[in-house]
Amino acid sequence: MMTKKPLFNRNLTQKLGFSLLTLMAAMTVIPIIVVVVYIIYAGGGAVNWEFLSGLPHDGMRQGGIMPAIVGTFYLTLGTAAFSVPIGIAAAVYLSEYAPDNWWTRLIRIAIINLSGIPSVVYGLFGLGLFVLFLKFGTSILSASLTLSIMTLPVIISTSEEALRSVPQSFRTVSISLGATRWQTIRRIVLPEALPGIITGVILGLERAAGETAPILFTGAAFFLPRLPHSIFDATMALPYHLFVISTQIPEMPFQIQYGTALVLIIFVLGMNIFATIIRSRARARRQW
Repeated sequence: MMTKKPLFNRNLTQKLGFSLLTLMAAMTVIPIIVVVVYIIYAGGGAVNWEFLSGLPHDGMRQGGIMPAIVGTFYLTLGTAAFSVPIGIAAAVYLSEYAPDNWWTRLIRIAIINLSGIPSVVYGLFGLGLFVLFLKFGTSILSASLTLSIMTLPVIISTSEEALRSVPQSFRTVSISLGATRWQTIRRIVLPEALPGIITGVILGLERAAGETAPILFTGAAFFLPRLPHSIFDATMALPYHLFVISTQIPEMPFQIQYGTALVLIIFVLGMNIFATIIRSRARARRQW
C-alpha cells in the first residue's frame, strides 16, 4: 500500500523551489539594476537641456546630441513604417489563411533562423541591396529598410503566436453569425491579440533602436552637426554616436559618454512605458 508524502516534506520542497526561483530572478535583475544605476551616476550630470537640444562641436567633445536623438527617432519611425504592416500581415496569413503543410512549416523555420542572424550580416546585406544596387545611398531610407528586415522575424513570430492564442471559439461564433473570415479577423481576432502583437512590435523596434552594425553600413554619419532634411540624407544616431565617442575620439570626457548612454536607455525605456500603457488598456478590454 502506497503512503502519501508527508506534508512537511512537500512544504519544504515548495519553499526550496520558491527560494531557488527567487535567487535566479535576483541574479538576473540585480546586475541590470547595478549597470543602470552606475550609468545614471556617471552620466546624469551631463544630461541637461543644452546637452539634449544642442549641436555637437569641438570634435564632439562639447555641445549636445540633438542630431543623434532626432536621427534615432527617424530610424525607429522608418523601421516601424516598413516592418509593422508587413510583419502583422505575414502573421495574419500564416495564422489564419495558410494551410498547415511542408511549405508553411519551412517558412516558419526560415523566420526563426532569420531572427538569429547577427546584425552585421543584415548591415552588409543592406549595403549591397539598398545602398549600392538600388542606389538609395547612405541614407535614412537605406538604414530603415535594413532595420526593418532585421526586425521582421521577431514581429512575425510574436504576432503569429498572439493570433493563435485567441480561442478558436471566437472565430466559430463570429462566422456562424454571418461574418466573413476577414471581418472576423479584423473585428475579433486582431483586437483580442493586440497586447501580444504590441509586445512583439516593441521588442523588434527596441532592437532596431539600439543596433549599431546595420546603420554603420547604411545610414549613420560619423559627424553631422545638423538635422537631416529628407529620407535620402545620412543621419547621426545614438548607438553609433556612442560607439564613436567611446572608441574613436581621444580624451573624450567620460561624463558625455555615459550621458549619451543614459539618453539611449531613456529612449528605449520610454518606448517600453508607452507600449505597456497601450497593452494594459488593450488587456482590460479583452474578453478572455
